[in-house]
Formats: sequence, structure tokens, C-alpha cells
Amino acid sequence: MGAVKIFTKEQCPKCPAAKDVGDRLKMTGVKVIDYDLGTIEGLAEAAFYGVMATPTIIVEDGKDNELASWRGTVPTSQEIEEMLRADGLFSP
Repeated sequence: MGAVKIFTKEQCPKCPAAKDVGDRLKMTGVKVIDYDLGTIEGLAEAAFYGVMATPTIIVEDGKDNELASWRGTVPTSQEIEEMLRADGLFSP
């Protein structure tokens, strides 16, 4: 199974909504990895993925290939689940 990576920072007004989406996905069994851009690890991962806006949500397959991303916007958890289902990465 792939993973959903969520990049946030403290002062971002849309980031709480992205964290809520991540929490909902976790409850359905989706692997979600949170990165705080206020940390060295978060900044390093953000640089690797070319994250220039928060929140950023990146969906990867099991081989770390990017399947979809939302940069500066927040999709619903249903949108992400449907995309994962279509790629065979999620079955509730």
C-alpha cells in the first residue's frame, strides 16, 4: 500500500483542515505521514518533494511514485480514498 504525505506548518490557515483529512484517512486504515515544516525532517522532505505551498498533500503508490498531489488546497478524504481505490491501493 502507498502512503499519503501531508506537509503543514504552524501559521498556515488551511493546515488544520489538511490535518483533519489525514486523521479521517488514518481511521479508515490509510497510511498517513505528517510532516511539520517547522522541523528539520519536515523541511528536508519538503525540499525533496518540491513543496512550495502549505498545506501540500501527496499520494504515493507502494513504490514511492507520486499518484496525485494537492498544493495549497485541501481535498476531501473521500476524494483521496476514491483515487486510492481506483489505483487499487485502498479497500475499506
